[in-house]
Amino acid sequence: MTSRYPAIASDIATLFAARNTHAVEVAVLQPADPFLDMAGEDLRRRIFLTESETGQTLCLRPEFTIPVCLDHIASQAGTPRRYSYLGEVFRQRREGGNEFFQAGIEDLGDRDTAAADARSLADAHALLSLVLPGGELVVTLGDQTIFEAVLAALGLPRGWRMRLARAFGSAAMLEAALADLANPPRNSQLAGAVAALVLDGDLDALSARIAGGMEEAGLSATAGRSPSEIARRLVEKAELRSVRLSNEAFAALKGFLAIDVPLDSAAGALESFAADAGLSLGAALDNFAARAAAIESLGLPMSEIRYDAAFGRPLDYYTGLVFEIAAQDGDRPLAGGGRYDRLLTLLGAKTPIPGVGFSVWLDRIEALREKAP
Repeated sequence: MTSRYPAIASDIATLFAARNTHAVEVAVLQPADPFLDMAGEDLRRRIFLTESETGQTLCLRPEFTIPVCLDHIASQAGTPRRYSYLGEVFRQRREGGNEFFQAGIEDLGDRDTAAADARSLADAHALLSLVLPGGELVVTLGDQTIFEAVLAALGLPRGWRMRLARAFGSAAMLEAALADLANPPRNSQLAGAVAALVLDGDLDALSARIAGGMEEAGLSATAGRSPSEIARRLVEKAELRSVRLSNEAFAALKGFLAIDVPLDSAAGALESFAADAGLSLGAALDNFAARAAAIESLGLPMSEIRYDAAFGRPLDYYTGLVFEIAAQDGDRPLAGGGRYDRLLTLLGAKTPIPGVGFSVWLDRIEALREKAP
């Protein structure tokens, strides 16, 4: 390892101890599949892969959330439990080295999601305030749950809700999805029998026909996508092409994504949007308001926190709150985090375990410290 251990590490460790966290170390070599399956396209293409002697696909640790969750499951530790970490991660970056330090906290098992979300944001803010004394910080907050509630209230079918939810956090992907939703692409040319099976949604018959065609062409059913997966994707694409939102519903979705307000007025803005659009956001809006109140109760500077309805983070495992913190006029985040309530179950936990956490980029923090007068 070539990275220099950060000079601010001891101060961060002291803060983590004061915040009642359990310091944890996780292996540098990790099984690659959880990252490839759950981390999101942006991270997947930056991972350094290798292979064990037994043929298992491994990777250098690209982030800490998944490894900490895997270790928690393996240890069978009770919850709620708060883990902290400080160590190197390895991934390709457009700027800076491919080996750099991150620190953060993963907060697992607290059923009071509003309080846990607020605490995670407060922990990240406190860390940055400690290592960048006097620096002005700007917080951007988004909410995947609110976004998904709007999609459901607009009556979008499951396929479109899933596609838009996957695009949340990527401006380019979201723009492309909205363009397709406004003007669905024309049906691709399929053979008559296949087209009929796709139209009927008959997955079993379609899978069998695809498998037969692959066999005739000398293609292995185990190489690449399976016949059943190909069939599912064809049916899903056909369903997506068949949907066209009304002008009113599409305008409502665009109007929602344009909401960008201070957090202390965000719940009111969402209520007004829902009333004007004739939508019910139900528990998602109640939970949003409870979280905002919890954040304010912790003394965070509400004027420095903005809610941007279109803001997400490019990791597939987020399910609710997402946030980033940057320096005033900074062009890169110093901290980022969010809620991931489904992740531990997907990783093998026997019962659902809610989770929320954040990480900070220590090299970016050190660069700002060096520039400080």
